[in-house]
Amino acid sequence: MELLKTVRRRSFLSESIYVALNVALALALVATIWWTNSLVLAYALIVVSKWRLFAVRPRFWFAHVQANMVDLIVSTSFVTELYAVNNAGLSTANTWSLLGVLTLLYVAWLLFLKPRASRKFVVAQAGVALFFGTATLFMSSFDWWVSGVVIGAWLIGYATARHVLMTYDDESHILFLSLIWGLVLAEIAWVGYHWTVAYNIPFTTGLLWPQISIVFVSLGFCVCRAYDSFYHHQKIRMVDVLMPMIFTACLTAALLVAVPLVYSVTQCHTFSITCGIAD
Repeated sequence: MELLKTVRRRSFLSESIYVALNVALALALVATIWWTNSLVLAYALIVVSKWRLFAVRPRFWFAHVQANMVDLIVSTSFVTELYAVNNAGLSTANTWSLLGVLTLLYVAWLLFLKPRASRKFVVAQAGVALFFGTATLFMSSFDWWVSGVVIGAWLIGYATARHVLMTYDDESHILFLSLIWGLVLAEIAWVGYHWTVAYNIPFTTGLLWPQISIVFVSLGFCVCRAYDSFYHHQKIRMVDVLMPMIFTACLTAALLVAVPLVYSVTQCHTFSITCGIAD
């Protein structure tokens, strides 16, 4: 009994330290952006926090980085969005409110979603990385060359697809399918770069959320369901993919068609400029 009590006590202590360190990381990133307004320092802090990736022989570094790409995408997206909020020209109250919401979301990622290993949680992790990663990419790339956006979208697609496929036993096609999904996202990103519509974030002015991240996530959900059906039944059953396909088609049609139908030509032009169409 004494041994069991000791194990419980050590487990509680280790869990408490784990929670404290993760909360401290999130707060340190917020403080870095708030006081220094430096993305470089914040990114450096993320790299330092991932020191365990490099605490092995160099030949294992690439494999470790690949396995943690989803977490790196979410972390860098969090820092970039903190920077965007801090430089959006909002009132102090609105700025701190948004910083607080982002911090709570990042803490939830670190403590509740990231540690989970079951397939449904792994899919959710990939979905979060895909949504926030592509949104951050398009929020910050209006003055980039198109090649930078395409490469960024390909990298996010490759990382998220590999993250999901690693939960299946069929390891022979992981690289090929991950590269294909990255290529699909890269092609969509090339189109989206020239016609990027974004929506105002509620209760803010000057902060926009790109439409294309919603399209990416809905399409990714549909593709994930199709692969899962094929993996379990050696064919894609219509009953498994019908509802995701209908949902994706309706959502995409609403996003791409509804706005031009609702707004007149003049209003739509003004709306597009307000939302940030990239020429």
